[in-house]
Amino acid sequence: MLNVMKEQTISVAQTVKSLPYDVIALVLQGGGALGAYQAGVYEGLHEAGIRPNWLAGISIGALNAAIIAGSPEAERVERLRKFWETICATPVEWPAGEGLADAMPFAFDLRSARNAVAAVRALFQGQPGFFKPRFPPPFWSPFSGDAATSFYDTSPLKRTLWQLVDFDRLNSGEVRVSVGAVNVRTGNLTYFDTAERRLGPKHFMASGALPPGFPAVEIEGEHYWDGGVVSNTPLSRVLSSEPCDTLTFQVDLWSARGSVPNDMMEVSSRQKDIQYSSRTRAVTDQALRMQAMRQALQRIIEELPASAKEDPGIRAIANMARHRSYNIIHLIYQSKIYERHSKDYEFGLNAMRAHWQSGLDDIRRTLADPHRLEPPAPELGVITHDIHRRD
Repeated sequence: MLNVMKEQTISVAQTVKSLPYDVIALVLQGGGALGAYQAGVYEGLHEAGIRPNWLAGISIGALNAAIIAGSPEAERVERLRKFWETICATPVEWPAGEGLADAMPFAFDLRSARNAVAAVRALFQGQPGFFKPRFPPPFWSPFSGDAATSFYDTSPLKRTLWQLVDFDRLNSGEVRVSVGAVNVRTGNLTYFDTAERRLGPKHFMASGALPPGFPAVEIEGEHYWDGGVVSNTPLSRVLSSEPCDTLTFQVDLWSARGSVPNDMMEVSSRQKDIQYSSRTRAVTDQALRMQAMRQALQRIIEELPASAKEDPGIRAIANMARHRSYNIIHLIYQSKIYERHSKDYEFGLNAMRAHWQSGLDDIRRTLADPHRLEPPAPELGVITHDIHRRD
């Protein structure tokens, strides 16, 4: 058995791709059931030999990050699959089956109906290994606290995390992990980061505690909600850290772009897309401004006399002004025509598998062009790739 494990470890190590970056970051947005798309993206990265050394997540993105960082390298994809199959399990499988749904001319109606059933089931029954409804509901609860401030009990998620995540491995420093949550009292976004503290199940549950569905999570005397209440994408956490050459795979679950709604259901869906989509352009614009400032400082420092350059303060500024490269590969889940406003809580197995496959297909398309992994030209410093961009 030991020899088999050793052979597997060597095999995995041999597939790792060497890339010219100090940091390879995987940035994972929140989006509930849509998070299976991120799992598919990770599978594609894994098969391509790309191993992120920094995972930053919000909400479901934080949970995916916990599974990846808290698993042996060779088992990460399988642990992700186990997690998603656990939280999307259903008592009875849809009788028509995926094959029939795809073959019929009205297939999208079948998929829409199937997903709607999954959403209703999640609302009224909860999801195994994730959350369960409170009884009595919070409006009728005779107690204060969690029972009166949330519709669901998330204790099943805590058990699932303990089963699937090795928190000693997660905190070992092998991979940096940052997850965002909002302080309920102050309203400020907080990042729980393995570079600063040891993380446990509560930190990841706090990042995914979306009110009023889920209760706030208490950590060190403070209460936290889902980080998506303030900012649903932790890209700025990665780009605002100590400057270094960085390749970032940003995996979004909501698209800022979309069509004008034609009915109230489409209004609800479009509102969610806009509310939870990332503000990537604002973050990258800031990175470009910082890059221009570094270049200006470099020019000023070059004009200084040699003696001045030896000053500790000037040397520190020169170090901060050194050229850095930022390559952001942006993947955005593209909603299907049969998906509605409930897509983020349609936890059916068929929907999960479709999301997963979409993520795998998108990252494979992205990596099919090896130039996308190259650092930007020195005069640019920052570049963004998006296979779905139309302009």
